[in-house]
Amino acid sequence: MKEVLVFRTSINSKREVNVLKPGLNRLIAKDGYWNFDLEDCDNILRVETPMVTATSITGLLNNHGFFCEELH
Repeated sequence: MKEVLVFRTSINSKREVNVLKPGLNRLIAKDGYWNFDLEDCDNILRVETPMVTATSITGLLNNHGFFCEELH
């Protein structure tokens, strides 16, 4: 069963999304889905996956210099 994870981020452009795209695709793989809502004031990242943890997602974004916080 897929888990839905939602994050507030500091991503605010398609260029920044493209920087993260390879890493997110590797992390999420074929069984999941991710997208950014850059129209939202919190620049939401939504991830649907059966295997990835919130810590993995926040770590990836933090390693690229972006803020990322899971919303509960």
